[in-house]
Amino acid sequence: MKKGMIALLAMLLTACSASGDKKSYYQLPSPPQSTVTQSDARGQHLLWVEQVTVPDYLAGNGVVYQTTDVQYVIATNNLWASPLDQQLRTTLVANLSNALPGWVVASQPLGSEQDTLNVTVTGFHGRYDGRVIVSGEWLVNHRGQLIKRPFHIELKQQQDGYDEMVKMLAQAWQQESASIASELKRLP
Repeated sequence: MKKGMIALLAMLLTACSASGDKKSYYQLPSPPQSTVTQSDARGQHLLWVEQVTVPDYLAGNGVVYQTTDVQYVIATNNLWASPLDQQLRTTLVANLSNALPGWVVASQPLGSEQDTLNVTVTGFHGRYDGRVIVSGEWLVNHRGQLIKRPFHIELKQQQDGYDEMVKMLAQAWQQESASIASELKRLP
């Protein structure tokens, strides 16, 4: 009887630990991208989103969570479905395309008359107080004129969990995309 109980207990512990290793993968939601035909591009603003860079602690597969004012944890079971810098660049192109009608926004070079946008993301994580942080700076080269702006967005999560955290991070990134679009609309 004792051997049976021990075997049952061992099976339960094994089952619990196996279910604890379940991995979840996250992808930032992106709005549908508007389509632009070749004839639409004539006489319009051209913007190449050259790169979006992230620091090493965000460049890994794990979603990052800040546990104290100085400590960060990189999740081992809650992972990005594709590299974060690629997701940020893809969603930025889609968000800017939607926010800038009359512009051609692409992740590939568009020609010699294009403006270029480079973004350095320094924070893209959840935090112990239920907020998400999206921070960094962006730099636009518009006809040789450089425009550089820092950004720092904090949004409060409405629910606990990684799903909600990723949705709020995407919302903050969309908010920053709208801010960039607003600045670009002022360009001559």
